[in-house]
Amino acid sequence: MSVDSGGSLKQDGDLNRLVTVPNKKMTRTGWFLLLTLVTMASTFDPEQEDLVSDEEQRARNYLAYIDKEFSRRATESVNASWAYASNITDENLAKKLEISADNARYQKQQWTETIKFRWQSFRDDDLRRQFKKYSVLGTAALSEKKHEKLEKLVSEMQSIYSKAKICDYKTPNKCDLNLEPELVELLRTSRDPAELKHAWVEWRKESGEKCRSLFEHYVALSNEAAILNNFTDTTEYWLMDYESPDFQKQVVRLWEQIEPLYKELHAYVRRKLRETYGEEIVSRNGPIPAHLLGFQMPCRQGTCGPQKWGNVLELSVPYPNASAVDVIPRMKEQTWGNVLDISTPYPEKEAVDVTPQMVKKGYTPLRMFKLAEEFFISLNLSAMPASFWDNSILEKPKDRDLVCHASAIKQCTRVDMNDLLTAHHEMGHIQYYIQYKHLPKVYKRGANPGFHEAVGDVMSLSVSTPKHLRKVGLLDANSVDDYEATINYLYLQGLQKVAFLPSALLMDLWRWDVFKGHTTSDRYNCDWWKLREKYQGVEPPTHRTEDNFDPGAKYHIIASVPYIRYFVSYVIQFQFHRSLCEKAGQFDPEDPESKPLHECDIYQSTEAGNLLGRMLQMGSSRPWPDAMEVVTGQREMDASGLLDYFSPLYKWLQDENNRTEEYIGWEPSNKEEVYPHLREEKFNLDLPIIDILVYCKSSALDHTATEVNFLRLLCT
Repeated sequence: MSVDSGGSLKQDGDLNRLVTVPNKKMTRTGWFLLLTLVTMASTFDPEQEDLVSDEEQRARNYLAYIDKEFSRRATESVNASWAYASNITDENLAKKLEISADNARYQKQQWTETIKFRWQSFRDDDLRRQFKKYSVLGTAALSEKKHEKLEKLVSEMQSIYSKAKICDYKTPNKCDLNLEPELVELLRTSRDPAELKHAWVEWRKESGEKCRSLFEHYVALSNEAAILNNFTDTTEYWLMDYESPDFQKQVVRLWEQIEPLYKELHAYVRRKLRETYGEEIVSRNGPIPAHLLGFQMPCRQGTCGPQKWGNVLELSVPYPNASAVDVIPRMKEQTWGNVLDISTPYPEKEAVDVTPQMVKKGYTPLRMFKLAEEFFISLNLSAMPASFWDNSILEKPKDRDLVCHASAIKQCTRVDMNDLLTAHHEMGHIQYYIQYKHLPKVYKRGANPGFHEAVGDVMSLSVSTPKHLRKVGLLDANSVDDYEATINYLYLQGLQKVAFLPSALLMDLWRWDVFKGHTTSDRYNCDWWKLREKYQGVEPPTHRTEDNFDPGAKYHIIASVPYIRYFVSYVIQFQFHRSLCEKAGQFDPEDPESKPLHECDIYQSTEAGNLLGRMLQMGSSRPWPDAMEVVTGQREMDASGLLDYFSPLYKWLQDENNRTEEYIGWEPSNKEEVYPHLREEKFNLDLPIIDILVYCKSSALDHTATEVNFLRLLCT
């Protein structure tokens, strides 16, 4: 078959042979092929083809223009945001909002031009992908007045959070305790449950509660913006970048893989807390009181873990005196803290803390970041540009308010092991930026939001190993890693990584329900604590009502930053780590005991670095399964890497919990002091409706299992 210059079908020999089948009837397949060819020929329109080709060329020219302009405006916007974050003043806020409003106007103007293109019919896959991303306007879809209001709401909540101060428990008239460093230090060192409870309650009073009404307005405007972008709500809008229609099911499936390990860790820590504080405070089979584990604080180290049980370490480390590495963050947001000295698995082993060695060697914040840079260079990745060293804030200024929440451009660095890991993590973000800088602006982001967070933490998994610390001179070269030291080390990592996961999941499970309207404003706190109990096994230390707004004590919630990226990051970082370690020749999946995954250090492996670099260079130009496949050979998220890493600890926890006959999991809370309004109630089927409503609004759980199930049924 051929087409002449007029677009007509010429029946040549090939077509004749197809139609004429000697001595046989035309087969079904033959008829199908014939009809297909005739249809193609009859619908072929060279003029239409030329039109499509011309429009695609115009589209390419258009993208080149807006890429340049959007890049310029993005730089201007980021600089304004940076000025405000590094110096919180009304003047800087006004400038930030002014630029944001101007950019919103421009984005809306360009959006109206973008959607004029028939981009869905473009033949060029990459062109279609770019236009699809540009076809989503975001919050700029709101009217100018409403967009400005949304920006102000988020900025005001951030300001409340950053400036919150509480009064000292022991000196009530001293009311100048900031989140950092005062509360960080208090939660790290105090063993007084009353003082911990005071800090827990007062922090939420000064941060979350003051944001509640602002948050309600924010939800309404955020959903309105999502609808204007043709999404049903903000949940659907936020999940757009994951390009997976079943993404919510995927993350729940991942949690189901990890949950058995988490419950073993929870049971062990609960026992250590009970032995320290007594059964009247910590029950044998109930949730853990949240104030004993720390409270929500902004993430540092990039690990961003709302429930990293860092400060339960000293209370629960299996072998307290075994050689181990101090890698637990100082009470970073919801760290499971304040019990650091009573949980060591093997107390007879001497722990290793590299912070004194850093101080002894004269480490400064600058030197810490130089060491982080050298790690990336050793992988055949890029050095930091001069602008990084010229413009970054590495230490907290003393002359102004600053958002100390660590980011790729600022960090209130302390000379300790935790912040050394933070430096590597934040530099991982910048490495990602550098590797995809050649791409159009619309692709200058991680393959999905979790990828960006995972890259830095992959570095930390190597940097925190005793093997690496010896290489860089922060650990005695003659120190030996025995079994007990290994368990201590993995336990420390487990407090960071495993204890964090349910919180990272529920943070957005809660917000997804809020945005969808399943959790209404009169149930914000109630549903928050139901999720915290269900997934984390924790309970509040005191009575909570809808007058409280405990989710608002979490930075990412009031800052409108999606959180599921951290859950994804904490899973896929182990996928990446396992594959990079295989490439570096430091892990053999067929013989994991000879080269355990938790001992792997990819430092100085150009093979691993080149593999990682190829993925980073893709940015978001391809769907994330394509990027993941480059490094791992897999196209799905999988928690088996994490389970491989923690395998020795998992077995140890199972044996230890069996030995002490610990209850694995938790029963609903039955503490009367948590829900005093139900203290005198006796369950019966004639329970007044007002008491049922009180239950639904309070998330009270001080009933038998049968009673709880009945009340829950009524609540729904």
